[in-house]
Amino acid sequence: MIYVKNISYMMSHVFFLVFLYLFMVHRYPKKKTLAICFLSFLFTTVMSQLKLNIFPDSSVFYFFTTIIQIIAAQLTGLLISEKRDSRTLFIGLSSSNYVLIGSIVASILYIITGSTCLSLAGNLLSHVIILLVLFYKVRTTIFKFCERDMEKTRWEICLIPVFFYCSFSSIAFFPLTLYDHPENILVSIFLMITMLVSYVVVLRYLDSETKQVEEYWKNVMFESYIKGLESQNYLAEQAERNLKILRHDMRHFSTMIESFLDQEEYTEIKNITGHINEVVNENKVNQYCENLIVNTILMKMAEQAKSLQITLRLDVLIPRQLPVNEYEFAMVLANLLENAVFSTKNASLSEKSIDAKIHCVKEYLLIDMENECEQEVRFDSVTGLPKSRRGKGHGLGMQSVQAFCDKMGGTIDCYCENNRFRIILYVKF
Repeated sequence: MIYVKNISYMMSHVFFLVFLYLFMVHRYPKKKTLAICFLSFLFTTVMSQLKLNIFPDSSVFYFFTTIIQIIAAQLTGLLISEKRDSRTLFIGLSSSNYVLIGSIVASILYIITGSTCLSLAGNLLSHVIILLVLFYKVRTTIFKFCERDMEKTRWEICLIPVFFYCSFSSIAFFPLTLYDHPENILVSIFLMITMLVSYVVVLRYLDSETKQVEEYWKNVMFESYIKGLESQNYLAEQAERNLKILRHDMRHFSTMIESFLDQEEYTEIKNITGHINEVVNENKVNQYCENLIVNTILMKMAEQAKSLQITLRLDVLIPRQLPVNEYEFAMVLANLLENAVFSTKNASLSEKSIDAKIHCVKEYLLIDMENECEQEVRFDSVTGLPKSRRGKGHGLGMQSVQAFCDKMGGTIDCYCENNRFRIILYVKF
């Protein structure tokens, strides 16, 4: 039985670390992350050997050793995770619960059959099945939940795995085990089923919440797109009206030009032609690119910059058909330009400007944006991206830009020098 416990505990440590590695967004490179996991495995294994083999009769030593193992295991998750918050702790605690199922299955099989091989095989099989089901069914949901910005920390979600872990431990492991009280087997089975059902409900809630956030940002983008179309339509109608008036007045201008020619008043003729060109240029509807959605967003942001007396200089190279999702790309442009306008509008310079190079062609995507920035820029220590100064509810735009860049396998670099902020996003297809 001690042999079964030793192998079962070691197997649980391995699968616990596999859960952490697969279901967390890593802070460090792959080799460093694996090294941390290996050191954690060595430590927890040594502690298990002490409590099972060196001091098997000491309940006090067993209790405190288990507490130390739990702390070390959860610290491992917090150490390797990119974000160290309630969500990371929730994943770590939940991983502990899932590996407990394997240990309980091993104990039940050994009690029923008395076979060491069957017990360990059932332990391994239950671990593998749970891991594969979670990997293919909920890993994407968990990643989206972890990557999303949260206005408040939800430590209460950690109570779910904590109470389940305490329940499992008190029924199956400490102070008395299932070997001592096999009548608890049925209770343990129903508790495992209850835990699995509870997690299904929680994960569905997280998935629903994540989809709500995604739908919110899609609605924001579509709202911006619709407003841009309305603005574009209004400008086109206004230009058509003004040009109709100009066409109507052309015969009068023609008469005036002929009269000035007879009088050799060339200066006045030049003034008339200048006025005509000015009217034509004022009523010209700008087209920055052939893609309707991106062009609409650019028009809207150019209009916003102009209303704040900001010069927006655009170098745009965008075809009608994009090699990326045009809605996501338009949202990225809207976020970056909106941030640039917000940063520039309060500048004390007489001439405020934003320079933006936006190229999206078959071979690559490049967004190179530069603007005045007199206020101090705070950068995130993990992502290197600027933090919002506008409080809660803001800063999500840069996160959506980061998510888009990660999805495309690109890079983002930004810095602030001499009161000029610059951000460069590059993706090679």
